Amino acid sequence: MEKYRQVIDELIKFRDDRDWKQFHDSKNLALAISLEAAELNELFLWKKGDDVENVKKDRLKEELADILSFSFLLAEKHNLDVFDIVLEKIKSNNEKYPVDKAKGTARKYNEL
Repeated sequence: MEKYRQVIDELIKFRDDRDWKQFHDSKNLALAISLEAAELNELFLWKKGDDVENVKKDRLKEELADILSFSFLLAEKHNLDVFDIVLEKIKSNNEKYPVDKAKGTARKYNEL
């Protein structure tokens, strides 16, 4: 948890040093996550087979860092602990996707 707090504090300091908090409302943070996710998707565009797994690691790290940074800032804005909300989601998904019905299939929970 200490490392998580360090990341949040560094993100906030970076943002505040540049007076960017004014741009970081919930809508803009959500849009930024979506746009960065699109940039992540671009790394895989038109790739097939083994090429899908052989994207440039530096670019992958960069895009994931952008997505995570905006996600952490949005969670912090709403006083959400990212670890708690992910654990809650896993619990919810365990109920929606029981192993005996979901194992080995990519079908949505309402199709199991």
